[in-house]
This record gives sequence, C-alpha cells and structure tokens, in this order.
Amino acid sequence: MLRLNSQKEWMERAAHVLPGGGFGNFDPSIFISEGKGSRLWDENRKEYVDYLISSGPMLLGHGHPEVLEAVIEQLPKGMTFFTNNILGVELAEEICSAVKCAEQVRYVSSGGEADMYAIRLARAYTGKNKIIKFEGGYHGMSAEAQMSLAPQKLTNFPQAVPDSAGIPVSVQSEVLVSPFNDAEFVKSLIAEHQGEVAAIIVEPLQRLIPPSGGFLNELRKQCDQNGILLIFDEIVTGFRFAYGGAQEHYQVTPDICTLGKVIGGGFPLAAIVGSAEIMQHFDKSKVGEEGFLMQLGTLSGNPVACVAGLKTMEILRRENLHKKMREDGKRLKALFEKYLEPTGIDYKILGDDTLFDVVFTNKNIKNYRDYISADSNFYQHFNASLRANGIFKPPGKVYVSSVLSSDDFILTENAIQSAANDICKL
Repeated sequence: MLRLNSQKEWMERAAHVLPGGGFGNFDPSIFISEGKGSRLWDENRKEYVDYLISSGPMLLGHGHPEVLEAVIEQLPKGMTFFTNNILGVELAEEICSAVKCAEQVRYVSSGGEADMYAIRLARAYTGKNKIIKFEGGYHGMSAEAQMSLAPQKLTNFPQAVPDSAGIPVSVQSEVLVSPFNDAEFVKSLIAEHQGEVAAIIVEPLQRLIPPSGGFLNELRKQCDQNGILLIFDEIVTGFRFAYGGAQEHYQVTPDICTLGKVIGGGFPLAAIVGSAEIMQHFDKSKVGEEGFLMQLGTLSGNPVACVAGLKTMEILRRENLHKKMREDGKRLKALFEKYLEPTGIDYKILGDDTLFDVVFTNKNIKNYRDYISADSNFYQHFNASLRANGIFKPPGKVYVSSVLSSDDFILTENAIQSAANDICKL
C-alpha cells in the first residue's frame, strides 16, 4: 500500500472521500499508524503516550502478545460464520460468571446497538413505552439515545431535545429527561407518568460525573416499586471499574446491562445481558410472536472478537490488573494536582481512578449543566498543550490502561507541567 509523506497529504485525500474528512470519532487531522503497548505513532512518526486507548477497550495496551497469539491461532480457522461458535459460548459463560445481573447474553457488534436493543427489550418485557434518561448521558446513536445527549438549547425538564437531524418528532414524546443525580425529580416523573415508564437507562458514572451517595440505590428502589426495569449502560465501565463492572463497584444491580469495548479485546463486539426471564424475549419459542424481539447481526459473536475478549478478560483477572490501574490512576491525578494547584486557576479532577479528567471550574459538578458551565478556554489550551508534548487523550477523558510504565509517567509529568505553565499565560 502506498504511504504518503505526511498527515497533511492524508487529510487532503480523506477530504474527498470521507464526510468532514474523518470517521466521525476524533480529530480528523490525526492519522494513527501504529500502536504498541502504551504508545501510539502518527503518520508523521510523532510518538505519544496513549490515554485514549481506542476510547476504552485496550486495557492491556496495543498488541498484547497473549491476545495476538489467541487471535492468530483463530484466524486460519475462520473469521466469522453467522452461526454459533464455542468461543462465543465460553465468553458468555465468563460474562455471566463475572457480571451480577447476567444470566444470559445476546451479542451485537457495537455499544450503540446494545443500548438500542436494551431499550427495546425493556419495552417488550414491560409492555410500556416511555424511557427515562439523563441529560448528558451517552447511549449510542439510536433515536432515543440522541435525545438530550449534548443539548445546546437547555429546555425545561423533562422535555427531550434531539441532538441529530433525521429523528422523528414523535420520538420526543417517548423519552423523559431528568437531571443526573436528582432522585426526587425521577420520582416525580414516575408519579406523573404512572404505568407508562418501561425503563430508566443510566451510565453509572455519567461520562465523568460520579453518582451522588444513594442515587443509584434510589433508582433501584423506584424501579422495584413501580414495575420499571433499570438499565445500566456499562459499555465504558464494564470490566474497567472492577471485573464485575460498575455494578460491583457501586454495589447496585440493574435488571439489564450493556457491555462492549473490553469484552471484544479490541475487536467489534458488544452485548445485552440480563436475567433469563427478561432475555427470553429474544426466543420466540418462549414468548410467542407478540413478545418476540427480533435481533440478528452478520458479525454478532464472531469468533475472532470472542477469543480476543476471552484472553483479555483472563489476563485482567489472572494478574489483578484493576488494582494496578487504580493505583496508576491515583498517581496520575496527583500529577495533575501537583502542577495545577500552584497556578491558582480553579479546577476539579472529575471521575473515577480509572477514568477521569480535569475540569476548570470551582463548582461542585453533579449534572450536565454544571459540567458545561466549566471554562472551555482553559480546557482547550490545556489539552492542546498536552498533545503537543506527546500526551494523546480525547476531549473529556483520561483512560487509564494497565500498561503504563515509569517512562510513561516521566513523559506525562513533563507534559502536565508544560500545560499548566501554558495556561498561566492566558
């Protein structure tokens, strides 16, 4: 394959064939050519410490030798079959063993699909239509998920605001939007729409915002009292916060949860999991024509993704890597504090030890509206300086992997120091 000399030339080619010149995921001016362990290289051969880790799945870093070996062993046997395969069964068994709410698993190829089907499954099981979601909560690209994800126009709750063109107005009436961390407002919504709500869908950690004490427990209580299903979107938190995910970490068990990223070990794989009673709606022989939820996908449960996920999960469990990630996360937070504190600029470090970021504000952040009130100018300059100094992170997150080294911390500390000095000049 012909390789051009610079990212600029690749940008010119991409602009002709890709809308916006990119895949829609990240800064289209960046073309990554290689990843190994904790490092990335772009097409200009600039090297970075990777705190994006492909938006979360590469907990073991890039090209882990055991994962590669498992994948290479599977490839000659077949990449996808559109049928059952034993690796998919073994992975489902491991998921059910690890995740408290999981008795059965249905595979899809992306987290957005998983969330879409979780909502549909809740409607099939309850016979009700309305969904409660939280402003600023990300649940993929379905019509329901794109309601009040990142609204620029802040309307009165519970009015849903579509974040995308092409969504029918009728969808708005089926989505009730609440501020995160406000259990009393959720209770009022349930009371007002008694008998109409199928599910509450929530990220246990909403983007970076932790649940306040008792918030998730109160959601669980309200669901139990009102015949509503609780859906945890654990696409990000599953197998990251703990081996059993956020539901293990926070000690609250949902009815349904969605998983992705880590379970595919770097390949496209996601899942909806729940009790056998709920999941039987994927089985027409159990629920009949009226209760059947049709779901199929060409690549669902493909053996390459399943074997990569199985090996990734085995290594996480065997080497107790969650402990290392939490220790490294605390160490990274301390570095941000070390160099930001002397600047006198208001900031907070928001999130979990394994997933966090700096937010420039003096406000206690409990919900989306608090979050977007932070100083974006400081943030943009801080992020740009970090990247210029070899730190690769997305806007809004620092993903901690399990493979950070002493050299990575040295480079990271130098970059944070430079970035803190840079924003002092603004």
